[in-house]
Amino acid sequence: MNLIPRRSVFDIDNFFDDFLAPAQRQAGANFFSPRVDVKDNKDHVEISAELPGVKKEDIDVTLENGVLTLTAESRHEEKEEKEGRTIRQERRYGKYMRSFDLGSGVKEKDIKAHFENGVLTLKAPKAEEKKQEARRIQIQ
Repeated sequence: MNLIPRRSVFDIDNFFDDFLAPAQRQAGANFFSPRVDVKDNKDHVEISAELPGVKKEDIDVTLENGVLTLTAESRHEEKEEKEGRTIRQERRYGKYMRSFDLGSGVKEKDIKAHFENGVLTLKAPKAEEKKQEARRIQIQ
């Protein structure tokens, strides 16, 4: 499994890895990249993503050609206004997007997702590795 890098102005690898996330290069596409933990367990890969302020119904997880893409939108907007102007607005809202190249090493149909307390947890069971059997070739 390959983790597609986070987009960050401080990430020098960002210059070289742009080709891995073509959706983020679209004109006008501004996404936040959620922080994630990726665990490679014996029988499954577990991905936990922080999605603060996001509701379960605003999360979309898709799998296409072995690439798992997580998109979410936070619509929470709270402003403190004084005499018609905003004094302070510290909460971020907008779209989140993160992709993971799972390849063919997982059971795609058995991927499970759970969302609780602002954390999305995805469990992707690993496919059983097929052992190569030795086969004798008959010489003619």
